[in-house]
Amino acid sequence: MKPFEAFLHGILTSPSKKVLVVALTLLAFVFSLLMFPLGLVKAKMLPGKSSDTFSVYIDLPKGSSHFQTTHVAQCVIGLLNKEPHVSLISTYIGTGSPLDYAGLVKGSSLKMGEHVAELVVNLTPKESRKERSYAIVHRLRPLLQSTCEAAVEGTSIKLVEEPAGPPTLAAIVVELYGEDEGELAFLNTHVQEVLHRTSGLVDVDTLEEAPHPTHTLVVDTLRATAAGVSLKHLHDTLYLAFEGMIVGVQNSQERFEQIPLFLRLQERDKNPSQNAPAHLERLLAPLFMPSNQGEMVPVVELVQIVPTASKPAIFSKNLERVHTVVAETDLVSQVYPLLEARSTLMDSLSQRYEVHKEGLFNLRLIHKETRASFRLVWDGEMKVTLDTFRDLGGAFIAALVVIFLLMVVYYKSFALSGIILLGSFLSIIGVIVGHWVMDLFTDTTFFLTATSMIGFIALMGINSRNSLLIIDFAKGMMEEGMGKRHAIAHSAATRAKPIFLTVITVVLASAMLALDPIFGGLGVALIFGSLASVVVSLLFVPVLLDKSCAF
Repeated sequence: MKPFEAFLHGILTSPSKKVLVVALTLLAFVFSLLMFPLGLVKAKMLPGKSSDTFSVYIDLPKGSSHFQTTHVAQCVIGLLNKEPHVSLISTYIGTGSPLDYAGLVKGSSLKMGEHVAELVVNLTPKESRKERSYAIVHRLRPLLQSTCEAAVEGTSIKLVEEPAGPPTLAAIVVELYGEDEGELAFLNTHVQEVLHRTSGLVDVDTLEEAPHPTHTLVVDTLRATAAGVSLKHLHDTLYLAFEGMIVGVQNSQERFEQIPLFLRLQERDKNPSQNAPAHLERLLAPLFMPSNQGEMVPVVELVQIVPTASKPAIFSKNLERVHTVVAETDLVSQVYPLLEARSTLMDSLSQRYEVHKEGLFNLRLIHKETRASFRLVWDGEMKVTLDTFRDLGGAFIAALVVIFLLMVVYYKSFALSGIILLGSFLSIIGVIVGHWVMDLFTDTTFFLTATSMIGFIALMGINSRNSLLIIDFAKGMMEEGMGKRHAIAHSAATRAKPIFLTVITVVLASAMLALDPIFGGLGVALIFGSLASVVVSLLFVPVLLDKSCAF
């Protein structure tokens, strides 16, 4: 290592070279931080993982029939059957699928009604296909939505993948709080329109039920009583026609138990096309009820068809009326579409409301005429991301403080402790640049994730050790009478071999981890952060030691 010792000694004895080393290091640090606003490196809670299954949620407008829901589901199944990677499809009409990790938080167990359906799609094993599951979903989503949502107006088709990390209702969740139901409905619609126009967001939907026209069959009890028709038999006949019931049994030699016979109208007959009252009258026309005198009375004369309005469910959270809008991201981080949508909302809503910022992203809206107050709160994976990075940032600061205090106790010097701390912190250059390099060689965006932050925090101890080795060895050389600059150069050259061996060990141990879809950020942070720490420890730290009066 004599050539490196001479090279480093030449830097320490030249003021211009020392300034150049410090300037290049600081320039690399500033450039690495600028990669975030420039979009070269993007942050996300956790990247998508490749799995062997995903779900398709089909939501028709409330009031849609089982026949319509089945029609849309068959359209989706027909397209999925053409996909070579699909091995099995399980269909659930009128209810949610058996609970999985995603369904636990997306309310799959609460789904019930003729207007909902869920499909569980099993893919071929990921070891036997080159395309990852989230790439398949990305490719299939526009095809399914453009083809099958048009089958019934107002249909929403969402493709849901197994979440890689903490379960959330959706990647982007917008909660609207207020007392004025009309204004909440306006905000709900406006937010959906903005999210639809925001690039990177898909599966935009609301949890609110849209009002829809319905028709109620009301029995004219006076006319039925006057005609001598049993009200109970009349109600049973109407229930039999539209809901169905068991009317008898059949025996079979192939089965021990009796086979129930279930009777009702066909689904297509129960589904009115345009004129619902006229359609219902045609359905009731062939039905007759016997009277007490033995006469057959038409059912249509005993029933009134009354148009009624539906009663949408009312949602509350923390004892406040709330409207919820959800959206998913499509192979992008949720941070950047959220910032774009928030900026658009602030501009568009400023004409109708006084817009005030609350916290980091939330908004308070004051209606300019009625002075009614509303709150727009961002939730979902974005909130989990902020909370996680906030907690990891706090852990990182705590690690810096503890390391600094330990160094002060050991060296009795704030200056030397600060040099060690600064040398450890600058390994972030390698962490950020490493994610940029990996992004160049991957088919999808390689995000800086929460696991990347964990890897950076873990690097603090490794990088501090490198600086400690150089400082302690140089101090020993100086106690033996060696000059300061010569001691620093000799120490860095002597300790370079164990530093390189440590880095090689970290790189080899983290190589397989870097290929993992979830913990890849941790592996990349350890690999490139360790490589950066070598340069910082062997060049930048010796220059600072030479300038330090405490050394």
